[in-house]
Amino acid sequence: MAEQRLNARARLQQAAVQLFRDRGFDGVTAAEIAARAGVTERTFFRHFPDKREVLFDGQAILVEALTSSIADAPEYMGPIDTLFRAFRSVTQLLEDNRSFSKPRQEVISATPALHERELMKLAALSDALATALKARGVPDLQAALAARAGMAAFANATLAWLEDEAQGLGARLDLNEEALRSLF
Repeated sequence: MAEQRLNARARLQQAAVQLFRDRGFDGVTAAEIAARAGVTERTFFRHFPDKREVLFDGQAILVEALTSSIADAPEYMGPIDTLFRAFRSVTQLLEDNRSFSKPRQEVISATPALHERELMKLAALSDALATALKARGVPDLQAALAARAGMAAFANATLAWLEDEAQGLGARLDLNEEALRSLF
């Protein structure tokens, strides 16, 4: 039963991205996504509160992976080192999901109505990173600044990699970490 639910969820996400790319985000309904995925509209709403969330569903998994890596980092590591250690810990997860993430990002980039949701999700992720840094004893202001700067570098690396995978995600992270450090 759990496997069927995951399979339905993945089918809904794939169907949504395909429809959004073909007809635009505003031109697609939850019922159409459900039909394309071979499930009922009710099943769609069991998995997602609205059609926007189909595109932003993986946030909880990312937050858990990043905050766990921060918590497990050696005590001697400073905030920036800890963050980039965490970012590198999710590289494989992101690479494994690229076939969904690339078209997903294309839909978000092409849809102004989704920009606000994406910014809210990035802000929530930054807040989670700051909280995880504070739990390691990093003072509030430093934790907040490190989390926001680190998140900006992580997002920049990820977007560049989604646009062109010739340079791997790890290399993009290295480049962004180096650029961030050069600012200081």
